[in-house]
Amino acid sequence: MALTAGTRLGPYEILAPIGAGGMGEVYRARDTKLDRQVAIKVLPPSFAQDPERLARFEREAKVLASLNHPNIAQIYGVEDRALVMELVEGQTLQGALPLEAALRYAGQIADALETAHEKNIIHRDLKPANIMVTPAGVVKVLDFGLAAVAQSSDPSNPANSPTLTISPTRAGMILGTAGYMSPEQARGKAVDKRADIWAFGVVLYEMLTGKQLFAGETVSDTLAQVLTKEPDWEQVPAKVWRLLEACLQKDPKQRLQAIGDWRFLLTDVQQLQVAAPSRSRLGWIAAMGLLAAVTAIAGIGWWRAARPMSHSLIRISTELVSVPGNANDYQLDDTIVGSGQPGTFLTISPDGTRLALQVFDPTAREFLLASRRLDESRFTPIPGTERPASPFFSPDGQWIAFLGNGKLRKIPAQGGAPVVLCSAENFASGAWGDDGNIIAALRAQGGLSRISSEGGTPAAVTELAEGETMHRWPQVLPGSDAVLFTAYTGGGPEDANIDALSFKTHQRKTLVRGGEMARYVAGQNGEGYLVYLHQSALLAVAFDPGKLAISGTAQPILDDVRAIGQTYRGDFDVSRSGTLVYLGGSGEPERWIFWLDPTGKTEPLHSAPGLYNGLEFSPDGKRLVFGMGDVLANEDLWIRDLERNTSVRLTSLGGVSTSPLWSPDGKYILFVHTPNNGIYRVRADGAGEPQRLAKVEGFPSSISPDGKRVAFATGNPFTAMQVSTAPLEGTAEHPLLGKVEPFLRASGFPMPAFSPDGRWLAYSSSETGTPEIYVQPYPGPGGKVAISSGGGGFPVWSPNTHQLFFIARRGIMVADYTATGDSFTPESPGHGHHIPYFSITAAALFSPMRWPPMANGSR
Repeated sequence: MALTAGTRLGPYEILAPIGAGGMGEVYRARDTKLDRQVAIKVLPPSFAQDPERLARFEREAKVLASLNHPNIAQIYGVEDRALVMELVEGQTLQGALPLEAALRYAGQIADALETAHEKNIIHRDLKPANIMVTPAGVVKVLDFGLAAVAQSSDPSNPANSPTLTISPTRAGMILGTAGYMSPEQARGKAVDKRADIWAFGVVLYEMLTGKQLFAGETVSDTLAQVLTKEPDWEQVPAKVWRLLEACLQKDPKQRLQAIGDWRFLLTDVQQLQVAAPSRSRLGWIAAMGLLAAVTAIAGIGWWRAARPMSHSLIRISTELVSVPGNANDYQLDDTIVGSGQPGTFLTISPDGTRLALQVFDPTAREFLLASRRLDESRFTPIPGTERPASPFFSPDGQWIAFLGNGKLRKIPAQGGAPVVLCSAENFASGAWGDDGNIIAALRAQGGLSRISSEGGTPAAVTELAEGETMHRWPQVLPGSDAVLFTAYTGGGPEDANIDALSFKTHQRKTLVRGGEMARYVAGQNGEGYLVYLHQSALLAVAFDPGKLAISGTAQPILDDVRAIGQTYRGDFDVSRSGTLVYLGGSGEPERWIFWLDPTGKTEPLHSAPGLYNGLEFSPDGKRLVFGMGDVLANEDLWIRDLERNTSVRLTSLGGVSTSPLWSPDGKYILFVHTPNNGIYRVRADGAGEPQRLAKVEGFPSSISPDGKRVAFATGNPFTAMQVSTAPLEGTAEHPLLGKVEPFLRASGFPMPAFSPDGRWLAYSSSETGTPEIYVQPYPGPGGKVAISSGGGGFPVWSPNTHQLFFIARRGIMVADYTATGDSFTPESPGHGHHIPYFSITAAALFSPMRWPPMANGSR
């Protein structure tokens, strides 16, 4: 029976109808006790008039009310045969969506499902109509578990099924749900959480394509498609192929077993053995940390454009850790993978059995090459390869050529004496031909050159055409009759073409416009492919190396090949046997936020992975501010309430808002906004608009305990740096930042931090050649005191113990200290904790609510 405005159900006053569904009519209502608006779902008479079913419903509704998750519409209770729920403003989920947006929504849906599945609650009716998206972009899953709650004790009676319409004109017809049923559900078999995982895959497919995956003219046709139809993989990006394959296995035993693992199926394809170093300004704004990587070497020699890469993967789990003071360098096993020089990062031997890449040797304090066979367990550094860049193998795999200290050199792949081939101050890339010659880009601006692999004087091979600036990324085709290369008319990928030059005819032709870094892969039955980069995607197109001609349409192989530097150029290599190795994912790797205890144990604080930066606890430890987004494009600040377990966006200025700092009273947050290098202040409760205080070149890293001064690091980290401070002036209504005053000189990434009493300033400096931690009295007088030995960066003071923490090469180090009068005396640094699988942002290491540990072991 329809309700009219003004009708009362207990304390709830009906305001207006919202809609109707399989579980009843829905109304907007006002909770007169709590003065809030809610949604009221009035149960259908056939349901409400069955005392046994109603009693069961009320019992189960209490269980569903225990689902407290930001992506699940809350159930408040049952009132007079009506369900009282959270009122969600927004619109139902719709496609087609960009990949980034679809995965963002998918992550929220998966988080909701995971929380419910942990409580043994299954949705059973997941579909776009049951998923709302708020104006703030937050997903809310509706009717969670109601399909199970409303399930009849007599499953043969379709009139009691929540998936059936209650319309008197269409009774017994499945409406809007058949297309999202799992095969076992469509067959009437018992279902578990894997039915939700199937529906998740169907919903994600629809988000990406805007089309329902299973949609026949009748319900029977739709169910038949569910049981027999395979998805059209060409309709969705390659990045989600393996995820959708895992979700849409018709046999639930072969299906993804836990929805929380969905992201790993993205990275299983996208992120390979080496996690690429960040080439962004994260060295400024994010503390160093530990990243997890999964190695996967993928065979693509038999690739066909008509379906995703379902090849086998060779995986090697390893950990990467950053070097103090340098955000571009990471540790792999017991060595550190680093950028060293501009250029490519890794290479694979022609037979696909050996990988070589750049590493940092902490003993020699130099970048070196390291290599390993794929059937071995560790990388072995190769002495004599100092400061390498752009390595590539000889055709027989026995030698590796590379740039080293301004020379093109070669060295045996398993170690030996290096051989200088020629001078190469501006070497960018090279390739070794079957004829014993190397084709290389030796000049910053110009064409390619030929050098004998035995050494000698380079000879020009290509000449710049009118309007061209440089030739890069050569690959000598088998037989050494031709070379592929990228020709640029500018400096970016939009100005690039892939050309081929025949050594026999000396004719040059353009193969691909808008592509870079071409590699030839021999296929089966005489077929071949040209694999190349287009922006951040890896594409392949049929290629005849004899005719130097392509045919057909290029098809994507992989999305988001990680960029080298701040361009779209990616780091990948392909062996002649069709083995592909690449740095997967573009931009920053996603991270998790964890609690950390002194023993190195962790506990999830915020389970969803994301691009988190600049974490800092509020002074009372009850809130956490963090940046989330792409630090090269768009990042906003968010506040997480640790007691309520909720997060809200704090800034929406566009651009990048980062480096948040709490005021000592917890009322305000200072942050930097780019691209205008402005320092802003915003109320921590989100009230009002952010206020600009000043324009400063640099990033604030600490506020004095009295709230009167801000500490900065300014200057160029590769030349000279200053640790500076500036006063906070003005009024609460009209704040401003006073004159920036230099305090001391430093180098590297100082990240100055005021001590809890404001009398000392800790910072990092690389003046000895290695980043180390120092403490100096503030504002002085007095000299500095060395804290670390063997490297350190990003100092953090414990708020309530005499301990100074910092990040070192192998983890977190702690130095106890005593401070009496003008004397500061550190003790030897204690044991560094090794915390794998996530990034550590130093500013968030200590919450006053949870540090130091309680005597009973809780944190």
